[in-house]
Amino acid sequence: MNQVKIGKFLKGLRKQKGLTQEQMAEKFHVSNRTISRWENGNNMPDLDILIEISDFYEVDLREILNGERKSENMEKEMKETVLQAVDYTNTEAERYNKRVRICNGIATLFILAYTILKDTSLSANPTVVIGLDLVQGLAVGMLLAGLLYASRYGARIRAFKQRLIKRQR
Repeated sequence: MNQVKIGKFLKGLRKQKGLTQEQMAEKFHVSNRTISRWENGNNMPDLDILIEISDFYEVDLREILNGERKSENMEKEMKETVLQAVDYTNTEAERYNKRVRICNGIATLFILAYTILKDTSLSANPTVVIGLDLVQGLAVGMLLAGLLYASRYGARIRAFKQRLIKRQR
């Protein structure tokens, strides 16, 4: 919190209303010296007085604490940033979903190959049995890889969205 910046902001608000430090002091039941200290950034008003000041000047308390007015530009930039973050999140989600679909597709092909080889007369051949075990293992491995992609990256994306939501509050 920059007290000097806040003081300048308070001074600007007072001058916009066309008031002197003495008039402000009377309004908030403090000395004009106290008003001077606030405006120079030497001291800060108590919270209850800050709330009164924000009501009197019709500004948000956050604006006083930031020492500047909220601009419509800032809100627009914030919306654009959030939209970009959402777009990034959706792009990342689509990329990981594509990987999961690829893994599941390959696993399906291996399961299909396993089923075809198992139901043929070649399944009695010991070499084919080893091949069947290999195809079956690859199918299970691809399913597990798809599951890992879905869980790890899905958790990352959910955590990212949670951080975005917390920043907006």
